[in-house]
Amino acid sequence: MMSINSNEIGFDLDGVIADTGEAFVRIACEEYNHCSFQLEDITSFQVESCLSIPTEEVEQIFYTILKDSLGVGLQPNPGAVEVISSMAEQAPVTIITARPIKEPVIDWLDHHFSRETCRQINLVATGDHDDKARYIRDHDLNYFVDDRIETCLQLATTDITPIVYDQPWNRNSHRLKTVTGWEDIRALLSRQE
Repeated sequence: MMSINSNEIGFDLDGVIADTGEAFVRIACEEYNHCSFQLEDITSFQVESCLSIPTEEVEQIFYTILKDSLGVGLQPNPGAVEVISSMAEQAPVTIITARPIKEPVIDWLDHHFSRETCRQINLVATGDHDDKARYIRDHDLNYFVDDRIETCLQLATTDITPIVYDQPWNRNSHRLKTVTGWEDIRALLSRQE
């Protein structure tokens, strides 16, 4: 079984820390009247390829979440706040997101996490799903948790160990380490006194 030190692991935001899938499903129904699907129907990271929602509406929903994460009611995944807060007592926690702008993420973190925890969070907004490896290395991380399978497969070709955060869109055939939630992540972390 893996035993990972808190300072060796980093996290993606959307789909890992934040329950972006729930927000997408809810906004699609409430704002665009696309109510005939559920999270399990999103079987591809390219949402428009598996749902009959026009690409421009998919993009608008994600843009709304990106611009105003707090305003749209984006929630943390169960256990994320507790595990990250506990980790932050041991070492800084690094979040590397493909989002291009930090401010809505900072507002969201400030709302859901304590001031002490937020002071221990290193937030990197890359603006690019395919450029995370460079930032992971810059922060001396050996492990990275992401829900985008393409990112995980890319990291697997480097010296970084990817950990797939289980979501309906990443359950295709791969042999990478997978976690089903934050309790699994907590179990991977070595106990530090």
